[in-house]
Amino acid sequence: MIPVPAVTRVWLAAGHTDMRKGFDGLAMLVQETLKRDPHDGQLFVFRGKRGGLLKLIWHDGQGMCLFAKRLERGRFIWPATAGEAVTITAAQLGYLLEGIDWRAPIRTQRPELAG
Repeated sequence: MIPVPAVTRVWLAAGHTDMRKGFDGLAMLVQETLKRDPHDGQLFVFRGKRGGLLKLIWHDGQGMCLFAKRLERGRFIWPATAGEAVTITAAQLGYLLEGIDWRAPIRTQRPELAG
């Protein structure tokens, strides 16, 4: 898992993004489309057109980080919004990266606690 502090603001860029973009292209999208500073410690998540690829860009205080994850099957749950970005928590990001519906994760009872 990415060592993201719990207080880090996480932004999901609405729509789909050209996944050929790297550090500079994604940082430019953050500045021009999302109207945010890519160097201020917030994490920005972009999804490809098919939905099975994510790229995350984050400045950790020492330098810019670029992470990518591709699902072998299925698609990442993505917001259907007319806005430019949606903010989620670091915990919700963990769900998203695991392919779990981050909007409403289901808490299950541990087998040893089941009656």
